[in-house]
This record gives sequence, C-alpha cells and structure tokens, in this order.
Amino acid sequence: MSLRVGLFDSGLGGLTVLRQVHEHYPHTPCLYLGDTARVPYGERSAEEIRMIAAEVVHWLRLQGIGVLVMACNTSNALALDVAVAEAGVPVVGLIDSVAPTLTSNRIGVLATPATAASGAYRRAIHACRPKAEVVEVACPAFVPLIEAGDLEHPDLQQAATTYLQPLLERGCEEIVLGCTHYPLLEPLLARLLPTDVVLVDPARATVARLGPLLASLGDLPEAEQLQQAAPAALSQSRICVTGCAEGFARAAACWLGSEPLVEQVRLCPTLRGDRQRQQA
Repeated sequence: MSLRVGLFDSGLGGLTVLRQVHEHYPHTPCLYLGDTARVPYGERSAEEIRMIAAEVVHWLRLQGIGVLVMACNTSNALALDVAVAEAGVPVVGLIDSVAPTLTSNRIGVLATPATAASGAYRRAIHACRPKAEVVEVACPAFVPLIEAGDLEHPDLQQAATTYLQPLLERGCEEIVLGCTHYPLLEPLLARLLPTDVVLVDPARATVARLGPLLASLGDLPEAEQLQQAAPAALSQSRICVTGCAEGFARAAACWLGSEPLVEQVRLCPTLRGDRQRQQA
C-alpha cells in the first residue's frame, strides 16, 4: 500500500498522534516508527538528537512516505531543520502547529528536559502571542513511568503534583502537553488542576493540518471518503520499532485499542558515521 503519512517518536508516545490520524483520516495508510532502542530522547544532547533524527527520517523517506509528522516534541524542538532537509516531503511539526491555537496570556508547557531547555515552545508561542507569559517545566520522570505501563502508579501522581506546582503558582490558564506521551496523563492531570485550566494536546492541531497536504497528494477529501466503509485503522498502518517488537505490541494495545502487528527494523547504520565525517 502507498504509505501516505510517516510518523516517528522514541517509543510509545507518538501513538497518541497516530491514533488522532486514524480517527480523522481512517482511509489514510500510515507508517509509524518507534525508535525504542534509544528511548527516551528527552535527556539526550541536542547533537545526538539531531543525528538520530537524520537517521530516522532518512529511513522513513526510503519507505516512500508522502508526508512526515514529527510525532515527537523533543526532535521537533531540536531537529526540525534536519527533518525538513532529509525528508524530501512536507513536514508537519507539533510545536508550530499548536502555537497559533493558544488563546490565553499565561501558558504552561510540560515537556522533556531537552524540549524545555531548547525554549522552542516559548519562541513559537511568542511569535503568535508576544505578550504571553510562558512557563516551561521539564518533566524527566514522566516518560520512563509512562513507558512502564502503570498510569496509576503513586510515583506518577507525586511527579505530576511537583511539575504542576510552578504552573499553578504562575496562574497558567492553558497547559500544553509538550510530549506525545503526556496525553495519557490527562485524567491524572485533570484531577490535580482547577476545572478552568485547559489541557492542550498538540496532536489535535497537528493532525488538522494534514487534510490539505493529503489533498495535494491526490487523496479525496475525507468527507467524500466517508461515503465508503472505513477500513480497520490498524490494517491501514505499518508499525515498526528499532527495539523489541513483541514488547512494544503488547504495550501498544493500551494506546490503540487492540494489539497491532509490529515489526523490528534496522536503520541505516552508516548514516551517522557519514554525517560525522562530513561535519569534520
């Protein structure tokens, strides 16, 4: 099948974006790559993340995708230019997609340490709302705890309480879930927040941008395709990982509603060395 949309993340988190693509464009074939051999990205150096992004996007390009979605905030924050240069197709990022949709003047961002340190959300939000106060909080404990699979673990609640405190103290009215793992924590975060604080999942704004791009590739508008019976979402997707396929498939069932078929793949092992030699 023609794989229209390619998505990647370090692990399970990007499945929250894939799920949104399935819901909005059920006729669109997708290719998802979870770089589980190197999860998490959020505590790696900027140089390492940029080299990883080049490897991952190069592999996705070889699979013949038509649009690339960076379903990973960390690589989006630090390597968007790398992805654009490598992809050879339109690239849709989370950060630039969600920033124009924010409406308040006190905005919080929960993110990985690498994303928070990059200041990418602050810059994107200020480009749209120059007077907005933006409070970015690094959340190093979230991804390992989420990947472990127990979303009711006491350590998650303790970490969430700690990370939300500075946002509450600054009166943030919107809180951006600046990592694709974090939408799984929406029920927990909502319990810890005042009811008037809005949680924002960047995947929604990102997926909304796909329609015009898919149309440019020759796809029928989704409204017209809805006249046809929609295929099972997972039958339209190829899901790959760089680590253990069986473990990922079991864990992914909670994120996608059923256990997907997952294959293990190897990226181009010489690409990183080639790029390092070119930069030397």
